[in-house]
Amino acid sequence: MEHPKQQTQNPMVTGTSVLGIQFDGGVLIAADLLGSYGSMAQMRQLQRVFKVNEKTVIGASGDYSDYQFLLEKIMQKVNQDNCLNDGYVYKPKQLFSWCTRVLYNRRSNFDPLWNRLVIAGLENEQPFLGCVDLLGNAYQAPCMATGYGNYLAVPIMREFLEKHNNRITEAQARDVIDRCMKLLYYRDGRAYDKYSIAIVTREGSRVEECKELQTNWSVASQISSYD
Repeated sequence: MEHPKQQTQNPMVTGTSVLGIQFDGGVLIAADLLGSYGSMAQMRQLQRVFKVNEKTVIGASGDYSDYQFLLEKIMQKVNQDNCLNDGYVYKPKQLFSWCTRVLYNRRSNFDPLWNRLVIAGLENEQPFLGCVDLLGNAYQAPCMATGYGNYLAVPIMREFLEKHNNRITEAQARDVIDRCMKLLYYRDGRAYDKYSIAIVTREGSRVEECKELQTNWSVASQISSYD
């Protein structure tokens, strides 16, 4: 007996916030390495930021299997471009536009991809940072975050950029991202103390090895209701 086709109703293994910020000459995104099965910290080496090509990187929060499906389709398109060998490079705005339409189409068919994507790169030597959610809504900004980071990390990054007139160095971008990841580890129950970074500059793109946060939980004993 054939069973009727079923769509994913709820995400299973999920990742939390992805952070992104532009700096002078490039852009940086970061995400921790935790895959949560409900409230259980099931996977602790789950890479969620990936290099697409020398101009573009991508990260995602939400359901990891849907993200794997989307990455497979993206890499197929990148490989097709490489096989043509015509010098064409898949640029971040093109990937951003394609993802917007794919996610909107899937939600219109009542079969959404349960992800929120952050796409970053260099477009005509200028930093680009865009976000697409599972409904196909999309926007661009100098800094952004998904998940819980949208409430806690974005205000910190915006204040930092405004203080420096949107002109910060790579070292400053790394510092503010590290502070935001630390805050999320303290406040977000699905966050983790190890994270990876994808960075795009004029020299190309790369994904760096995971960094471990330097945290201090001694203050927890002073908090009421802490067990």
